[in-house]
Amino acid sequence: MSTRFSTISPIDGSTYVERPYASADDINSTLEAAETAQQAWKKAALTERKALCTKAIDAFVAKKDDIAEEICWQMGRPIRSAAGEVAGMEERARTMINLAEQGLATIKLDAKPGFDRWIQREPVGVVFVIAPWNYPYLTAINAVLPAILAGNSVILKHSAQTPLCAERLYEAFRAGGLPDGVFQYLHLTHDDTEAVIKDERINYVAFTGSVPGGAMVEQAASGRFIGIGLELGGKDPAYIRADANLAHAVDTAMDGAFFNSGQSCCGIERIYVHEAVYEEFIKQAVDWVKQLKLGRSDDPETTLGPLVRSSAADFVREQVREAIEQGAVAHISAEAYALDKAGSPYLAPQILTEVNHTMRVMTEESFGPVIGIQKVSSDEEAIELMNDSEFGLTAAIFTSDIDKSVELGQQLDTGTFFINRCDYLDPDLAWTGVKNSGHGCTLSVLGYESVTRPKSFHIKTEL
Repeated sequence: MSTRFSTISPIDGSTYVERPYASADDINSTLEAAETAQQAWKKAALTERKALCTKAIDAFVAKKDDIAEEICWQMGRPIRSAAGEVAGMEERARTMINLAEQGLATIKLDAKPGFDRWIQREPVGVVFVIAPWNYPYLTAINAVLPAILAGNSVILKHSAQTPLCAERLYEAFRAGGLPDGVFQYLHLTHDDTEAVIKDERINYVAFTGSVPGGAMVEQAASGRFIGIGLELGGKDPAYIRADANLAHAVDTAMDGAFFNSGQSCCGIERIYVHEAVYEEFIKQAVDWVKQLKLGRSDDPETTLGPLVRSSAADFVREQVREAIEQGAVAHISAEAYALDKAGSPYLAPQILTEVNHTMRVMTEESFGPVIGIQKVSSDEEAIELMNDSEFGLTAAIFTSDIDKSVELGQQLDTGTFFINRCDYLDPDLAWTGVKNSGHGCTLSVLGYESVTRPKSFHIKTEL
């Protein structure tokens, strides 16, 4: 088994990072340090934890230009938008710092003669965070920061595609003054990742990634009776009602489908359009997509970068080819994009119509720059199709009738429901999914519940 790994940049196929995997001794010493440090950290006042985390975020943001360039080269996000991840991470982090008092507040019960009673939140211990490459900081901070603020220690295992992200976060927390052992990272093989999950020193696992990856986490933790948070895949739908502001709907839904080359668990992957506005929506959507510039991520003019690896692009190519064979109509000519070649991570954007749910492109997560658009004749048909999925992360409706669409939203099997927007995490709101999109919750005041446990105090004051 190899003791080292390489990060291959999708920009040009070059080796961008090389790192050793953690050894058995590294893993053991990291776990021991985390367990020891947590015993002292949980006693630190929340005001101190908040102050040190604030300093850490300040230190992180101060290096935003370097961090944006690293994101660009590691996973292929266009440099013109890579810095946005730093801004988004800062927003989430500062929100969770501001919500810490509320999320960790002691619950005082009504007075009862002769008794004093309250419920307080206790840290769970050592939290193991497994983060993906597609939004390497946004996904990681969702679990990392609340866990630390709650008095836990954290060990981060980042994707082998984005190892520098773990190192940058470590640098930031060190610069912020966190005690040794409170935040650490490990570069791990799959086997060692499973071994860490099984280790009795781990008290909670937060995983973001694929459905098979989530199944691995559940299996590895089976019988340990620890908490697990799983943020998995999505096949998120949008519905364009007949009364929608069409220009806004096109611009927002297309951006939700093609930003980050479609590599977003909460990106729009299928669209249903009312027949009254269907033809005009298609026309405007095709015009919107044709403005995208496919190119190297380090080119400031690029708006559509490569997928993370060639195999990911070939997977989407096969979905598109199969759908066309089944009767779908492609509206974008791949021949207009010189970089789009079989075996290349560079993939032309695509809009498909005449699609239905017998096609994989409408039911299976694509994670690429393709969108299927299906005509519907009623709200009822749209809701039925939106719910016809193994996933349930987000769903969006574009409309001018807010009240009616809130009513429709109540019928959707989803973790987050949007009206007239999509593909955005508001850190004041709970981030959660249903069905194969996972379970658990991050962000908002509820995001503190999974990384803490309730402890009840029942005191008889009169004898």
